Amino acid sequence: MGAFDNIVSWWVAAQGRVNDTAAAAVPLEPLPPQHPYFPQDLVLSGYVENETPLHVLLASFAGMLGCTILATGVLARKVNPQLTASSLAVVSWFVMCGCLHCFFEGYFVANHATIVSSQHLFSQLWKEYALSDSRYLISDPFMLSVEAITVVVLGPLSFLSAASTVLQSPLRHPLRMIVCIAHLFSVSLYYSTSLTESYFTGRWDSRPEPQYFWLYYVGFNLPWAAVPLVLLNNSIKSVVVALRAVERMAVTLDESKSLRDGKGTAELEEKKAE
Repeated sequence: MGAFDNIVSWWVAAQGRVNDTAAAAVPLEPLPPQHPYFPQDLVLSGYVENETPLHVLLASFAGMLGCTILATGVLARKVNPQLTASSLAVVSWFVMCGCLHCFFEGYFVANHATIVSSQHLFSQLWKEYALSDSRYLISDPFMLSVEAITVVVLGPLSFLSAASTVLQSPLRHPLRMIVCIAHLFSVSLYYSTSLTESYFTGRWDSRPEPQYFWLYYVGFNLPWAAVPLVLLNNSIKSVVVALRAVERMAVTLDESKSLRDGKGTAELEEKKAE
């Protein structure tokens, strides 16, 4: 009986181990995402939800931009009272671009690794915008590269373009054209990389709601395609008009010189004939 009892005990223990193994092998339901971003399987370690209401974030950001544009207008008028309304609008645009590039996007470049867990105003704004493009929360190499170039190159060039417009410098159109072309190129890269990735992989970095795709992703970036196109067109026209005027002046000077030379030659021949 002792041997039989040992066999029974062994069998019961073995069954218990089998049952434990089977239970452990049962696939678990995937955990729901711990964040609101797309794609939903995105891993955001240390993510902390924004604590500031959306309307406060947007009002703070709009207030900063509004004060910047107002101060720009006052200072530009003080430096050059002859500025037209259109030139003042151009100055305000480039100052706003410079501030966004150097400070807001500069904050992203410097703090991209900690934005998901930070409650800084700019971090919360980036987390809100990232609902339309989650690449900003995962230190995406393309986003970091483009934003770093924007901060280092386009930011200062935007300020230089604004200053040259206030001072009516001859460099204002070349600078304006460089910045506008760079903006158009960066916006094209921004949209094309995202859309190409979603076409080939089927993964979207934006939430599907219209607010995030059409307002944030499309609407907030569209001005950097539309405004540069208008400014670039105006600058090209101005440069063409100036070059034509210079060419006409050169032709007139050449004709005047030829007439003077011809007149001098004729007088010399008359004197020789006498």
